[in-house]
Amino acid sequence: MRIDCSAPTRIDLAGGTIDIWPLYLFHQPAVTLNAAISLRAHCAIEARDDGRVVLVSEDTGERVDVESPAALGVTTLPLVARLVRFFDARGLTLTTRSDSPVGAGIAGSSAMNIALISALASFTGRSLSPDEVLEIAKNVEAQVIDVPTGVQDYRPALYGGISAVELDVTGIRRVPIAVPAAALASRIVLAYTRASRNSGINNWDMMKRHIDGESRVVEAFDNIASIARRMRAALEAERWEEVGRELAAEWDNRKRLAPGVTTPAIDTLLDRARGAGAVAGKVCGAGGGGCLFCLVPPEQHADVSQALADAGARVLPFQIEDQGVHLRTSR
Repeated sequence: MRIDCSAPTRIDLAGGTIDIWPLYLFHQPAVTLNAAISLRAHCAIEARDDGRVVLVSEDTGERVDVESPAALGVTTLPLVARLVRFFDARGLTLTTRSDSPVGAGIAGSSAMNIALISALASFTGRSLSPDEVLEIAKNVEAQVIDVPTGVQDYRPALYGGISAVELDVTGIRRVPIAVPAAALASRIVLAYTRASRNSGINNWDMMKRHIDGESRVVEAFDNIASIARRMRAALEAERWEEVGRELAAEWDNRKRLAPGVTTPAIDTLLDRARGAGAVAGKVCGAGGGGCLFCLVPPEQHADVSQALADAGARVLPFQIEDQGVHLRTSR
């Protein structure tokens, strides 16, 4: 038996980091906006007759071969190892690969998490509801990175599409945003800065500063929450100039959350993009490296892409992905 599973990564449009509990409770009504994209995380499970557990990462070249799930450590391929242990999955070779660069800030680990849970549940004959998948993903990833995780990144991986994730005292809801996918994709240039980053470090720094009551950080989060609400309305109405203004405001406030959110290299890339016609731009995820994206008039898409490439970034072609996690079983 073989199981192939994949899940999309995402671009976070506005309201990121506020999706970490309990930050969203302090900035009501809270919402984060994101779009699933066609750069996917992939895993494949092949059944073995010898009962062994073999884990292979095509991206890093790492390989683990042990006699049972209990023998797995959690320092090599920690996300995969923890999930295999959780499902007590044995007699398998599990191979992973990702379409996105390592540390890209587009939720590659969250997409892999959702794909792995879906594949391992199928392999072990366990039926999970979407809420159970999301809860396992959130908790296991927190164990891996040793800090609290946000909740927005698992939704595009599971469901796909362009979404608002609403967060309040009653819980978390994903609401599709009715904007044509092609209209949004034609206005976004996504590029890898060629510098990896660690979301856990930056997000934890931001969260700690907020909990410690730094007024500058609390005010910036309050502004980001308001920006996300306004951007949602602008997206739904396809008011693209307004979307651009809110994106620029989001980035200005995000840079106030912690040192290292931006770097001289990121600033240079965004300056080059604006010089080529971009309306606004920001770094994906917590910042400090990874990917950035720019909102551009469709007719300037090629010019902005070229400007970023000339400045040393790696432009990543993509489409908005309507389909979330996808699983296929063969014998």
